Amino acid sequence: MCGRYAASRRPEDLAGIFEVEKWEPEETLDPDYNVAPTKEVYAVLDRPLKDAQSPKPVRQLRRLKWGLVPSWAKTPEGGARMINARAETVHEKPSYRRAFAARRCIVPADGYYEWVTGSAERDLEVEGKKKRPRKQPYFVLPADSSVFAMAGLYEFWRDRTLPDDHPQAWWVTCSVITTEAETSPLAVAPADEPYALADIHPRMPLMLTPDRWDAWLDPARTDVDGLRELLAPPPAGLMRAYPVSTAVSNVRNNGPELLKELEGPEEGTLF
Repeated sequence: MCGRYAASRRPEDLAGIFEVEKWEPEETLDPDYNVAPTKEVYAVLDRPLKDAQSPKPVRQLRRLKWGLVPSWAKTPEGGARMINARAETVHEKPSYRRAFAARRCIVPADGYYEWVTGSAERDLEVEGKKKRPRKQPYFVLPADSSVFAMAGLYEFWRDRTLPDDHPQAWWVTCSVITTEAETSPLAVAPADEPYALADIHPRMPLMLTPDRWDAWLDPARTDVDGLRELLAPPPAGLMRAYPVSTAVSNVRNNGPELLKELEGPEEGTLF
């Protein structure tokens, strides 16, 4: 899954990486080293400009809220639970299938955090013990430190309790697509374990390699079978992972120190 990630790149850098044609400086977000659900995040998308005479899609860098709210939802309350969509079923789930066909985006990140689910912890959960050892967080990122381009969907939701001219009358929300975690060896692995992303967690965000960006963002592509082909996992051996401080487990902590690589798991944590 993807429940937390880091995004510190400046918008002008993202604009260059993704060949963005339109972004608003006043919508700049501060670097965020602990992005959590319901926060505003950057997303790259191809869409005609509002009130533009031409219907031609324009590549934009937009601020969206993380946690997708379907257009047909009566309230936005379920958005916080819809931060991830599974690649295997995204084309058929009512909450995602319309966006999958027409409203796809890329959510850029430095990398994502994942907490180890160890066998010892699962045993404690089965036994019903209240006190559980802390999980060890890992930071997962491209081995070459390039941008982690997460496949995403976006959706518009109209708040009918507000007038049309209200600045919050429309919500634009997004979800990150996940896939099965890689079982092949990491490009750069910790000294002991884990050796593969699947050793950390069974799911991972779907990373789109640059050769798929244009096709994924193209709103003219609506063929479901063709789009599903773009959801194939990236080539093996592109990722690295390393342990980081358990401070990232608290959403109130936010700073570059969260990305500092530890020599090994913190004392008292599980692997």
